[in-house]
Amino acid sequence: MANVNRRALELGTQRSVIRELFEFGKKRMEEVGAENVFDFSIGNPSVPAPDTVGETAVRLLKETDPVLLHGYTSAQGDQKVREKIASSIRRRFNYPVRPESLYMSTGAAGALCGCLYGLLNPGEEVIVFAPFFPEYRVFIEGAGGVMKLIPADIEAFQIDFERFENALSPNTKAVLINSPNNPSGAVYSEDTIRRLSKMRQEKSREYGQVIYLISDEPYREIAYDGVEVPWLPSIYKNTIVGSSYSKTLSLPGERIGYLLIPSELDDFENVVAAANCANRILGFVNAPSLMQLVAARCCAEKTDVGYYDRNRKLLYESLVKYGYTCVKPEGAFYLWMKAPVDDEREFTTKAKDEEQILIVPGRNFGCTGWVRIAYCVAYETIQNALPGFERLAKQYGL
Repeated sequence: MANVNRRALELGTQRSVIRELFEFGKKRMEEVGAENVFDFSIGNPSVPAPDTVGETAVRLLKETDPVLLHGYTSAQGDQKVREKIASSIRRRFNYPVRPESLYMSTGAAGALCGCLYGLLNPGEEVIVFAPFFPEYRVFIEGAGGVMKLIPADIEAFQIDFERFENALSPNTKAVLINSPNNPSGAVYSEDTIRRLSKMRQEKSREYGQVIYLISDEPYREIAYDGVEVPWLPSIYKNTIVGSSYSKTLSLPGERIGYLLIPSELDDFENVVAAANCANRILGFVNAPSLMQLVAARCCAEKTDVGYYDRNRKLLYESLVKYGYTCVKPEGAFYLWMKAPVDDEREFTTKAKDEEQILIVPGRNFGCTGWVRIAYCVAYETIQNALPGFERLAKQYGL
């Protein structure tokens, strides 16, 4: 037996197909040229960050004392940074947020891990709805919890409330949702969130314990056709939000986000203390200092959603025309498509080997028979990949 942490080894040896495809794509581009590889594997925004982001970073580098700019901040984040972001949240959502409720994090992943490591005792359950971001399992089980998966409603990719109600138990600690959803692009309506909240409130009273709602929100600002993304803490008071500037400001590699723990949360003081300690356990110390300052000054900026919308329309309309079954995205920048064969891995392998099209098998998201296509790429990449998708459709008789 390996002389390492067995659970870490088990989780670590489960392949990240998204990352494998991404690395394969980079290598393949070197071999045959970037113009001949169509990489739809990873949610890496191709839209540049707003000009103000770069301008702000340059100004800070020129004008700020390097000791302050590159030094440690408070573990929870720079006080003035948290004040500015809290003010932005209050203004945007008409929701009372104090700086003490914010914890600056290394992206949404750091926020979620800090939250889960702070909340979960060994064996406690977190309910997740398929399709789901694959790293949720690593986050939850790494924190000692159990991920309880609700199968997908493959008609609308919304919540199956009957299965959800059956999954709730005295061992349920939290429900983790992602809306707009990666990978389906679905957005949960306010009515859906209210129904979800009512069921949790009823079970919380029955069990005599809080069931927290954890909202993973890196795609909040990316929604189409006038779709509204509800502000969950206004609907269910025991909501904790993990957010990120990776997508809204096109800064995925800078690893900056925040964890919001509203002051009205039951057991607020203890949850904050546990999250603080969880970040110490994980060794984060504090979120990147320079990026904290940039985020605070640019938190009102947004990426160009119109760019993604243009890609969405071209890809969705073209694939439907070829005969594929697709879920029309309401948000995020992924297209969720039914594979033309039961084992979607056969299709993704054929697409990779024959057409140099890199797309992710759906079983990694908890849904066999489906694939994810990340359309946060150059418009020309989609245009040039479409003939390959059409040839594949013809091979499968669509």
